[in-house]
Amino acid sequence: MKLYGYFRSSTSYRLRIALELKGIEYENIPVNLLESEQKGEGFTSRNPFGSVPMLEGGGRDRAQSMALIEWLDEAYTERPLLPADLEDRYTARELAYAIATELHAPLNLPVLKYLRDPLGHSQEEVGVWYRHWLSRTLDPVEARLAQLGTGDFLFERPGFFEVVLLPQVYNAQRFDFDFSDKPHITRIERACLALPEFQRAHPDNQIDSPEYNGEAPR
Repeated sequence: MKLYGYFRSSTSYRLRIALELKGIEYENIPVNLLESEQKGEGFTSRNPFGSVPMLEGGGRDRAQSMALIEWLDEAYTERPLLPADLEDRYTARELAYAIATELHAPLNLPVLKYLRDPLGHSQEEVGVWYRHWLSRTLDPVEARLAQLGTGDFLFERPGFFEVVLLPQVYNAQRFDFDFSDKPHITRIERACLALPEFQRAHPDNQIDSPEYNGEAPR
């Protein structure tokens, strides 16, 4: 498989985690979002959405991260990301889709660029925007985790929810979001980052990251 993505893209990060957790080998092919490579004719002829990630495999190009994650789980049934129990699957989807549907749209790169130019907002004002929408969703996610009484992960091992949570936490930290009142999210993030699958998927360990030094993931 070939994964076309950008090291800092939360949706690309989701796919890397999912592939790593499922033990699926893939080639990581960088697409530079800052130079709008995803909007070029060569890319959009394969992916009309003009977005990352795009996963090439099985004779087809597939797009849209959440659909891709569920496809991977159905096509490669070993190491499932979604639990077997119906209610547990609902819980994982409830939390994951809250993040994916409520946060990605107002916080993605084109929106942030539009806030700066042409609307003329400063980087500080963009940060206020970013943290406002994070609170709107991460506060209830934390509250739901408290109701569920989770441990290191939502269930016994990381899966569908953690695949979506970790990239959002990473981006939130870049915008100085305060997690001091979110012990459940913080605990899950810490437990995930201790695992080699999450370390390999981390943005700093991607070949298009300025932090990448060619060494094995931390």
